[in-house]
Amino acid sequence: MSDASRLPGPAEHHWAWQAEAACRGLGSRPFFHPAGERGEDRAARDETAKKICARCPVREACLRHALRTGEAYGVWGGLTEEERRRHAARRSVGAAA
Repeated sequence: MSDASRLPGPAEHHWAWQAEAACRGLGSRPFFHPAGERGEDRAARDETAKKICARCPVREACLRHALRTGEAYGVWGGLTEEERRRHAARRSVGAAA
């Protein structure tokens, strides 16, 4: 018989916040840009995603997840990938000071 005592245990608490997300069931289209999307189309899609995030009860948990895991694409916690990169850069500069 296997010894399960060395396993880290249940991890669902790390993801439980997703069940309360305003985006749950909406699909990925509003949050991830299709190949080649630029300019006004991209800005409009990002704005739609941010409006969904603005009313989300777990927005902060989502953003923490995206920053912690280095999510490279999409709108997470109300920030686009570019905004998250700037946020992370400011945090790393602040930590170095």
